Amino acid sequence: MTDIEQLRGAVVLAVGDLMLDEYIWGEVERISPEAPVPVVEVRRRSHVPGGAANVAAGVAALGGRALVGGAVGDDASAAAIRETLASAGVDGEGVIVDRDRPTTTKTRVIANAQQVVRTDVEERDPLPPGIERELLAWVERRLPQADAVVLSDYRKGVVSRSVAQGVIEVAKRTGKPVVVDPKGLNFANYRGATVLTPNAHDAGRSANVHVENEADLMEAARRLSKLCGDAALLMTRGPAGMTLFASDGRIDVPAEARAIYDVTGAGDTVVAVLAVALARGIPLPDAVRLANTAAGIVVGKLGTSTVTLEELAERVTSRARVDGRAIDHR
Repeated sequence: MTDIEQLRGAVVLAVGDLMLDEYIWGEVERISPEAPVPVVEVRRRSHVPGGAANVAAGVAALGGRALVGGAVGDDASAAAIRETLASAGVDGEGVIVDRDRPTTTKTRVIANAQQVVRTDVEERDPLPPGIERELLAWVERRLPQADAVVLSDYRKGVVSRSVAQGVIEVAKRTGKPVVVDPKGLNFANYRGATVLTPNAHDAGRSANVHVENEADLMEAARRLSKLCGDAALLMTRGPAGMTLFASDGRIDVPAEARAIYDVTGAGDTVVAVLAVALARGIPLPDAVRLANTAAGIVVGKLGTSTVTLEELAERVTSRARVDGRAIDHR
């Protein structure tokens, strides 16, 4: 069993699309007379970091130190992101202002514990060359201080091919593992990374394979591994768990969720745990099992959330007790 305490102290540099996840909490007691829609009586508002910012917050929650880089606008949402990062104990020095784009903001209206509607404010165009150069200069300066790197690509314009390859090049030069959360369809952009974490649907789209069975999944993995320089692929498969395709074979890990309330941010949690584990020298298969356990915890929470080191340790210990009883019983 992995000693969870060894995760503490890992330093992870996360680069990618920074988002603000805004929640409007309220109750519905009537339907609008203007249209057949519910009227939400607002009780409170809250903000949490999303995207690469949520990965960084996840690293901090696991007892690590997170350095995060990306771009925001010059607006109230950018100020809120900085505030949420500071509250999570994340170093936001790499957050660069692009005054010509809005800060990516997802606003979810939650009424009676259910999401009623979501609104998105975003700009998907690539960053201007000057902002890209500034971001890569920050990476060049700070990455040597990190133990592992995350590229969080939500297709909001930050993780272009030049940024992805620039980050991976510096990481390879300094011997740091790179974990990629790829929403982009061109996996060649991530060539040279250590491990990528696509969901099975996106993996099929990227590989031009309609994934209906295990043979399709294997073919998608073969094509994508070739595209991204034989990087390991961790395909998330919802209720079917996760499947790791690596150079030394395939590992299937069943899902651990006891109750699913909200899958928002689960991918960020998987990436954060993988990066922290690899940063501490934990073998990839064991890192995947830890990430799977953490995903089972976070989907039991409502809204974008993180998993603490204590929660992960408790779940791992609890599972070990159950496994031990099962062995003794036999």
